[in-house]
Amino acid sequence: MAFFSINNAACRRIALLLIVTLFLSSIHATMAGSKSRKAAVRMNVIDRCWRRDANWRSNRQKLATCSVGFAGKMRNNIGRGIIHYQVTDPSDDPVNPRPGTLRYGASKLRGKVWITFKNDMEIKLQKSLMVSSFTAIDGRGASIHIAGGGCFVLYKVTNVIIHGLKFHDCQAQSPGLIMGPDSKILPVNWGDGDAIRLVTASKVWIDHNTLYNCPDGLIDVTRGSTNVTISNNWFRNQNKVMLLSHDDGSVRDKSMRVTVTFNHFGPDCTQRMPRVRHGYAHVVNNLYLEWGKYAIGGSMNPSVLSESNLFIAPNSENKKVTWRQDINVQGRIPWRVYSVNDVFENGAFIKKPAHAHLHPKPWPRYNHEQFFRVVSARFLRDFTKDAGALRCSPMSRC
Repeated sequence: MAFFSINNAACRRIALLLIVTLFLSSIHATMAGSKSRKAAVRMNVIDRCWRRDANWRSNRQKLATCSVGFAGKMRNNIGRGIIHYQVTDPSDDPVNPRPGTLRYGASKLRGKVWITFKNDMEIKLQKSLMVSSFTAIDGRGASIHIAGGGCFVLYKVTNVIIHGLKFHDCQAQSPGLIMGPDSKILPVNWGDGDAIRLVTASKVWIDHNTLYNCPDGLIDVTRGSTNVTISNNWFRNQNKVMLLSHDDGSVRDKSMRVTVTFNHFGPDCTQRMPRVRHGYAHVVNNLYLEWGKYAIGGSMNPSVLSESNLFIAPNSENKKVTWRQDINVQGRIPWRVYSVNDVFENGAFIKKPAHAHLHPKPWPRYNHEQFFRVVSARFLRDFTKDAGALRCSPMSRC
């Protein structure tokens, strides 16, 4: 009897130990799950779409279904017939690019092209790179610098994705010949040193890039370009950041539609975040970490909806978010900026235009492929903390 009593006691102790172990494991799993869910909640709607996938490398094209705003979904960049092209050579020949270089994939190949990079590299473009239609340039998984030479021009193209690159120290370009889309050799005479310039381009998504220190601007959307989304980028150390419409005479930019969302502006950005003429900009869920002259500016009667942004004013006296150019040769030209649910810190403020209450707010009227839910500005420190080019480890999530 004593033998069985001892074993029964031992069994009870083992059973109790198992119960305690299972209980502690369930608590740990619940806490881990809660942390995982909390981390997922802190991602914005674009990042939640693809960054939680540990197998993103095998499913890169899922990215094209994650865009929002006026660019809409980029499904025209994926599907049957897509060409997978890998950049292995950081050199550049503007007229006769070699296979393996970025210019060869972006300008010479025809059809749907998805460009990736074999390893980290710094690419000094000898002339501006003219990107073809239906091209996705995907820098995830490598640290890719476009620096020290020409940068990107999107001229009369459509369905372009630029993701995960670092643009800096771009240089103004002298006139010359370069290979353009469809392998055409073209004379070009522009090149002010913008990081990314859109000229009569449409359906363009610029996402998760880091941009800084260029002689002119970082992104220009000009001359009839429209249906553009600029998201999750980190803009820093720059005077003129983003220009929407080339000049006062560009009346075709009245049809321009641009979404600027989930971007991080600053530190050391002076102005044009963005500066808008003629068209329409939905500036929503961005974090502004100070500014020099102003954050959002306009002229030539554009419509700007500033919605649920976080504006943190500089410590200097310049607390006003907006700037407008009222006078031109035709007299006073009004512009409309409407602030909805913005949050202002350190004394930042937006001066409402006179009689703003008499005009309906210019909501973006997104279709079902463009629509996304706007989040409260108080969450933007989390939602924009990963803005810029992501460093994705080889075997895990970004």
